[in-house]
Amino acid sequence: MTIPNLRPRVLVCDPIAENGLTLLAQHTDVDVRTNLKPEEILAIIDQYQGVVVRSATTMTAEIIERGHNLKVIGRAGAGLDNIDVRKAQEKHIAVVNAPDANTVAVAEHTMGLLLALARRLPRADESLKAGKWEKQSFMGTGLVGKTLGLVGFGRIGRQVAIRAQAFGMKILVNQLRPTPELNLAEARNVDLHELLHLSDFVSLHVPMRADTQGIVGRAELARMKPTAYIINTARGGVVDEDALLEALSDGRLAGAALDVFVTEPATNTALIQHEKVIATPHIAASTEDAQRVASLAVAEQIVEILRDVEVENILPLRVVPMDKIFPHESIDPKRVDKLAARLDAEGLLRNPTVVMQVEDKYMVLDGATRTAAFKKLGYPHTVVQICSPETGLGLHTWYHVAQKIEVEDLLDLLRAIPNIALVPSTAEKADDDMFAYGSLCYLHTADGRVFLVQTAAGLNRLDALNKLTETYIAACTVDRTLEKDLITLKNDYPNLAALIVFPEYTVSQVMQVTLSGRYFPAGITRFLIPGRILRLNAELAILKSAEMSLADKSKWLYDFLEEKTKHNAIRYYGEPVYLLDE
Repeated sequence: MTIPNLRPRVLVCDPIAENGLTLLAQHTDVDVRTNLKPEEILAIIDQYQGVVVRSATTMTAEIIERGHNLKVIGRAGAGLDNIDVRKAQEKHIAVVNAPDANTVAVAEHTMGLLLALARRLPRADESLKAGKWEKQSFMGTGLVGKTLGLVGFGRIGRQVAIRAQAFGMKILVNQLRPTPELNLAEARNVDLHELLHLSDFVSLHVPMRADTQGIVGRAELARMKPTAYIINTARGGVVDEDALLEALSDGRLAGAALDVFVTEPATNTALIQHEKVIATPHIAASTEDAQRVASLAVAEQIVEILRDVEVENILPLRVVPMDKIFPHESIDPKRVDKLAARLDAEGLLRNPTVVMQVEDKYMVLDGATRTAAFKKLGYPHTVVQICSPETGLGLHTWYHVAQKIEVEDLLDLLRAIPNIALVPSTAEKADDDMFAYGSLCYLHTADGRVFLVQTAAGLNRLDALNKLTETYIAACTVDRTLEKDLITLKNDYPNLAALIVFPEYTVSQVMQVTLSGRYFPAGITRFLIPGRILRLNAELAILKSAEMSLADKSKWLYDFLEEKTKHNAIRYYGEPVYLLDE
């Protein structure tokens, strides 16, 4: 059956939040038909170009095969285990989801279950409501100093770790492949058997795959302490439910909290009703906030795909919502005000902000002040240039030249910062010592002395680094340099007091720090951007328009670049350049 070339049709098989439905309805014809049986979906699927599901509906290979006109399948959630992704790829059907939408919701639910287990909250509540006062029967356990073992360290696992650390817990991780996220998390990576043996609480955060099915069975449960608890908000099949029930009944495990089950709705009543079990009906992601984020994220991707606007085919430029862009470094408000006034007066976007896509958001690599100015002016969208390590993106670490301050005054200023110490070193050993001792940076003073900058134990290193740079930037003149030779620098900067040398950071480290909600100090990182796009000179009135949708603006950008191409107005320069007008 061939569908006429009208507005695309989208079938919504599971309930999603209203904001996503509203966006879809602006650009497609939407049919919301929930609780359909597989045979009912098979009968109608060839009428649609897009499908939206959550966890209730399974997009089988048979359904996908029958979807002759399908272009995109969207899951308003994180996992894709209810979609036959391989079959979709064979049919050249895009599969999109909202991997970060429910991250916080699930992490919060995990911590809620952990606390409920530790303090026996459901049983205490049930007892009191039954008219009893059994204060001595509900002795709990504290979290400070206890060990939490995280099996899997993806988005949700990392968020659980952050929250558990706030309770003073120690973190062990079982992650098969070490990642930059793990290196920055102050967590120790161990094998699964060691994690189970050492942990007071074990929380599962792995996807459901052949290699994770039954990852915690009888042998694994036998390695856990009899005082330990297990929490599963991942997928039911990763835990052997029969083995878990036996361990609980035999007193070999203190308790379990389960939000997911092998069969759903759950039928293992002996496990659910066990006195040592807290059970919830797969609601970890069920917060209004998470559902709104998931619904809108999937709807945006579906609209973009169905509108078939391939801006990236011309240049790596894209129109994106302002609320999805975030900086990686601190911003000077005075510069933002000045640039906002200039943009408002000129009405042109001369150079697009350069970003790296991080899940469904965009981290600013170059143009943080410009982005902040757009937000100040109330722009709903902007044009960005997408870069990634795969396209040749690199990173330099700037060093700071502190000038127009006496050396001793600078040293006294830094020594006065709480929880920061200056430790003597030498020019020959400073780089090695900075790495060995995990120093924030080191100072090489104009009179030849060298000091490592150390932080007190337990202090967040990035917070300390920001405090350090803010202190000396406010007190003296600071320039950036890639030069470390003090003699050369003293010739270039006659008023030099000290050179501040920072460690060499990586793109992954910057990305992870930023995702944790913190910023690098301004003027330390310098991204090396391949194919930097300049002089776009796009009309800001289009981007500021509240009447035009994201898809409409994407089509405008596509036409804008097509016109440039027709007039041979896009030129590529391979050599580095110096810009004196920026």
